Amino acid sequence: MSFLAMEPSNQTFKNLMGNGVKYNVPRFQRDYSWSQEQWEDLWEDIENLDEEEHYMGYIVLQRDENNKNELSIIDGQQRLITLSLLVLAAMKKLQGLIDNKDEESNNNQTRLEEMRRDFIGKLNPGILTPYNKLILNRNNNFKFKHITENLEFLLNRNLTKTNKLISDCFKFFHTKITKNSGIDIVNFIEQTADTMLFTKIIVNNSLNAYKVFETLNARGVQLSTPDLLKNYLFSQVVSSSAIDDDDLDDMDEKWSLIISELGEENFTDFVRYYHNTNYSLVTKKKLFASIRSKIQQTQKAQNYLQNLSKYSPIYAALNNPEDALWNRETYSLAKPYLRAFKLFNIKQPFLLLLTAYDKFSADEFVKLAKYLYILSIRYNVIAHYSPNKLDKVYNVLAMRISSQEFSRASHIKNQPEFKKLYPDDKAFKAIFKYHTMPSRQSNKKIRFLLTAIENKLANTDTDYNTWTLEHVIPYNIPEDWVQYYEGQCNQEIDRMGNMTLLTKADNTECGVKLFAEKRIIYQNSNSKLSKKIAEYEQWDSETLENHQDWLAQQAVDTWHIGYE
Repeated sequence: MSFLAMEPSNQTFKNLMGNGVKYNVPRFQRDYSWSQEQWEDLWEDIENLDEEEHYMGYIVLQRDENNKNELSIIDGQQRLITLSLLVLAAMKKLQGLIDNKDEESNNNQTRLEEMRRDFIGKLNPGILTPYNKLILNRNNNFKFKHITENLEFLLNRNLTKTNKLISDCFKFFHTKITKNSGIDIVNFIEQTADTMLFTKIIVNNSLNAYKVFETLNARGVQLSTPDLLKNYLFSQVVSSSAIDDDDLDDMDEKWSLIISELGEENFTDFVRYYHNTNYSLVTKKKLFASIRSKIQQTQKAQNYLQNLSKYSPIYAALNNPEDALWNRETYSLAKPYLRAFKLFNIKQPFLLLLTAYDKFSADEFVKLAKYLYILSIRYNVIAHYSPNKLDKVYNVLAMRISSQEFSRASHIKNQPEFKKLYPDDKAFKAIFKYHTMPSRQSNKKIRFLLTAIENKLANTDTDYNTWTLEHVIPYNIPEDWVQYYEGQCNQEIDRMGNMTLLTKADNTECGVKLFAEKRIIYQNSNSKLSKKIAEYEQWDSETLENHQDWLAQQAVDTWHIGYE
């Protein structure tokens, strides 16, 4: 990673806290959030340490331009705070021994002072004000500092949720530490601190920090990108003297609601979709750099935060077709299309729908969702064309919706670049005619597609879960089918033309019967697709070919945008 201030290094907790460096949790970094589950896991690890090192993961730090001995914690603050509270709990145990004035009181006082110096910081002997090695964010630091100064439990009265977690963590470890002598307490902390191993990464600026996050996340190490973005945007906001603490508290609360609404795992995708509705297309890797280049003033940062708050519920709802947002009568008509996007894991349409929800009427939003659904079935599901071209076109069209140049779904549908994406009827039919889908992995998807065709033929609106998937040539081929079928059975089982819909009872009755017996069940079924297959006298390669050609034409009629 050439963008690092220095090469990554492995350091124990003792090394990290004993190197003369001061660590700051940025003012707007997330609050302390670990709870009993994480404390229990950590304590279990500590109990099983023996002499072996325990890996605590990455800690990402940003160098202070004005002071080389100060570092901001970009990722890893939850672990550092928790381990510091463990040390403070041990110090409170020592203080208890000192207060009892046993014969080791003087030695324990020395041990307490050394433990403070090694892990927590210095205490001014005159006014008892600590110089702490670890400074927390604006919501946590005051209460954390109180613990470091007094080694006392916090009163629960008026504690915020996050500060109660700090208080409870301190109490948790105080209860767990059962050592009865000063030397045993010190040895316990020394052993723990010497075996808790971190990989330390130092960067020069937030852009490089983002690169680290992207690199490590791509390797499966989940770091918190939302914190990084929050720190940047809030740093732009606080550069204005017109912003007071109430404004900051309001923005902080909105940010927490966004994370709660989406979850961290979806946050970066959401920001990228929102960003790409307003600016030229950027990938995840270039997102943070683009935000930094576009958002450099207080007002812009405030507006950006405001819009993230505004659009996050919409993005969450786009990912959840059953969200209450779609329960309103007109918007409920978009549910079938959103369910299809979810089933086939297609998210590119969200780029247009995210801004269209705000800019279009409900009727036009539903029409746009339908056009995007039809295009997605043709382009993504059946043709398997590259999504890169789709992303570029959707980005351009989304920006034109955001700027209110477009206000109707037809404006999108009739754009030349959108029409170029749409596989025409001839091309779509040719692809569908030979389409296969492995039914063991894609059962729901196949039933969805066949049900859409069934509903078109029957003029109904049946849910695909009503049907089961029937293979004309059975999936597990018995010997009599091999002898009956004049063709390559194994190669043709997963062709769309070899599959149809039946009720569960009819499907069970069909089993692995030969075609002549299945044909009677198909004829008596409620499925138009199965009745069509019953029209054939026999089932062989030629019949399957003809049937899939017919099925391909039904697909053309089912997923069709009416261009002149």
